[in-house]
Amino acid sequence: MANNNEQLINKIVELVGGKNNISAATNCMTRLRIRLKDDSKVQHDQLNATEGVMGVVKAETLQIVVGPGKAKKLADLLIEQYNISPDASTTNDWQENKDAIKRNQKQSKLKSALETISGIFIPMIPAIIAAGIFNGFSSLIGTLQGEEVLSANFWEVIRLLFSLIGTGFLGYFAIYTGINSAKRFGATEALGGMIGAMSIAAPIVDISQLFGLYDAEQPLNSILTTGKGGIIGVIVGVFILAKIEKVVRKRVPDVLDLIVTPVITLLITAILLVFVIMPVSGILSDWLVSGLSVIIGSENAVINVISGYILAAVFLPMVLLGLHHGLIPIYAIQLEALGGVSLFPVLAMAGAGQVGAAIAIYFMCKKAGNDRLKQVIAGALPAGILGIGEPLIYGVTLPLGKPFITAGLGAGFGGAYVMLMNVMANAWGPSGLVAVPLMHADKMVHFVIGIFIAYIAGFIITRIFIKREDVANA
Repeated sequence: MANNNEQLINKIVELVGGKNNISAATNCMTRLRIRLKDDSKVQHDQLNATEGVMGVVKAETLQIVVGPGKAKKLADLLIEQYNISPDASTTNDWQENKDAIKRNQKQSKLKSALETISGIFIPMIPAIIAAGIFNGFSSLIGTLQGEEVLSANFWEVIRLLFSLIGTGFLGYFAIYTGINSAKRFGATEALGGMIGAMSIAAPIVDISQLFGLYDAEQPLNSILTTGKGGIIGVIVGVFILAKIEKVVRKRVPDVLDLIVTPVITLLITAILLVFVIMPVSGILSDWLVSGLSVIIGSENAVINVISGYILAAVFLPMVLLGLHHGLIPIYAIQLEALGGVSLFPVLAMAGAGQVGAAIAIYFMCKKAGNDRLKQVIAGALPAGILGIGEPLIYGVTLPLGKPFITAGLGAGFGGAYVMLMNVMANAWGPSGLVAVPLMHADKMVHFVIGIFIAYIAGFIITRIFIKREDVANA
């Protein structure tokens, strides 16, 4: 496998214009992301046709879909064997910097902001998934204990241990967010972590009470309290921290930099965080939660069904445009405010609809004699069932066109059911069957039912609208 990965990365380097055309590289769950000096040197058709490559996405960075696990291994090989920087900010080539700035200017501000958000949260995805799974199993064990199905002290120890692991990340999510935000914005990482820690520290309540900003009867309604503003406040706070730190560092003598810069930076940022950023971002978070409550988790069953269908049906185009990264702060806000995420289970149905569509195309391939597409589907389906949908998107449904639409239409039925059943998740991650442990214990069955509804609906709608000649000529 190592040799196969080495051969694949060598081929990728050749097809993107060689080592000298690569300025930086990184990866997400399923994609190798390469920042190029000259996009015109990329041989896109040959790269797309390379064995092991499931798709190619043209964006600010060249994104090569290779699947889970492999993306990380290929990125490591590229960085180590070709001495490629894992961070574009380390380059000293002025021409390269100029080209990068021009690429950023061509990119919309919205996509740039969403890529920044993505860069903050993608490194935390493994921990988010693990913490959610452990919290899910802890909740399940607690439910079974309450029903006296499990009663031994052994199970109580297991429940507490699982809860400890889950809380070890999600309980301090603000701190991890602060650290990763500092990486993204070019601030000192430890200072970014301190901003996250300040936002959840107990002295916030004492300060709030001192200025009459605390509501003792309903603490969550306080203008200022621990966690007010959530991760929005933390990200904004670290962004401002980065700006202040750079300004202060320029004006402080080198001999005093280690002491003076962090002290002044933290003092100014802390004042802004407590009295401006947290209250304002808290208001924005409350508005967002209130707005979402109108369409998500409504007491009106009809609204639930309609909103669940639409959200699941349009999620695949959002993934295609890269807009899905903007949902991560919404997940986090829901988790903080409601104790669970209701949006994620609904959107997870999009991947299931795609699995159903791919199965329909697979059977049509057998009749039409398209062995190449049949093999692509066979290789991508297991990942799709486990919640990694990009191989199916870029290798099957999107190239064919119509199945990309029918998959979304089928997914909507699963989304409608999941929303109607008020399914909630402890965290977010891959969207397939591996997401079952992320759900609240009493909603796991409904999540699985939703997935199979999306499978069946995606299969039926695709079978109706896709003709044999569409598959034969693919």
